[in-house]
Order: sequence, then structure tokens, then C-alpha cells
Amino acid sequence: MTEIINYLFEAYATYSAFEIVLECLAFGFGIISVIYAKRENILVYPTGITCTLITMYFMFSERLIGHMMVNFFYTLMSVYGWWNWSRKENDVVKVKISRFGFKDLPKASLIFFFIVFISYFLHDYFNTDLGSYASLDIFTSGIFVTAMWLMANKKLENWVLWIIGNVITIPLYFGSDKIILSVQYIIFTILAIQGYLQWKKSLSK
Repeated sequence: MTEIINYLFEAYATYSAFEIVLECLAFGFGIISVIYAKRENILVYPTGITCTLITMYFMFSERLIGHMMVNFFYTLMSVYGWWNWSRKENDVVKVKISRFGFKDLPKASLIFFFIVFISYFLHDYFNTDLGSYASLDIFTSGIFVTAMWLMANKKLENWVLWIIGNVITIPLYFGSDKIILSVQYIIFTILAIQGYLQWKKSLSK
């Protein structure tokens, strides 16, 4: 137990107080954002944007270009989702929870492969080592941006993609000594499972 605690603290030995505070803020806003998403509350977007902007700073410093870009696209998708979720007709919200259909497949596939291509190109351009970490970074970038698009359109299956991407991302952050963010993604996974069940229950009603 002592060795685990020492490892957790040693990972932040070279961090400034400012960086530790920023990572804690990203942790907090990220968790709050997913809780709001689970409750189908539009506040998921302002809290999520705050988290992604902070995370972009850390990903750039670690040269995880794919994840830096995925957070940039999160921000763009969050602006779209914020607008989409707020649309009303006769005081009734227009976008409601629904299932992923065949008509959604072309757009979802296009988004996934576009983000994977962009992530690979950026890794190559910045001469990032395209080892196992970078490969996972590229793959999960596509998963997460696609999940964000599905969430912006209130598709139930967005939670499935979040779960898959989170499980892959946990060791990625542990490997880059982002312990707080690794723990955050463990919590994200639990919340994503709860979110799926809650949205599915709402859809059944």
C-alpha cells in the first residue's frame, strides 16, 4: 500500500502547484460534466468545455497530440450540443433520447475515420513516437469524438463508446503519469455505465 501511495505522489514530484491545481480542476469539472450528461442536463456542456480546455494544455505538454485534438473537437462538439439540446418548439425540447439507427452510421463512420486520420497526421507531423501509447491515443480519439457527436444528438449508444474509450484510456494516462486523470477515467467508466442504464430507462418510458 505504501509503495502505491509513494508512486502516486512521485508522479507529481516535478509538477508545479499551478499544474496540480489545474489537473484537479479538470478532474472536478469532468466528473460534474458526466453527472449532468447522465441526468440529461444541458449544464453538461459549459462544465465539459471548462474541462476540455484545461485538458488540452496537459495533453500538449505530454505530446499526446491526438488527445489534445480530441479535446479541441470536444469543445466544438460541445458548442453544437449546447445549441442542439437547447432547441425547443412550443416550449418542448426538440431533441430527445433515441437509439442509433442505420441512417446515423455514415456520419458516425465519417467522424471516426476523419479524427483517426487527423490524429495520425499530427502525431507524424510532430514526430511523435507511434508506439503503443500513440496508437491507443489515435484510436481513442476517434472513439471519443464520435461518442461526443452521438451525445450531442442524444443517441443512447454514445455511452457504449464512452465506456470502450475510457477503458482503453485508463492505462494510457497511467503510463504518462497523469494519475489524477487516470482515476477520473475510472470514475467516468462507472458513470458511463450508470448513464447508459438511466438513458435506456428514460427511452423505455
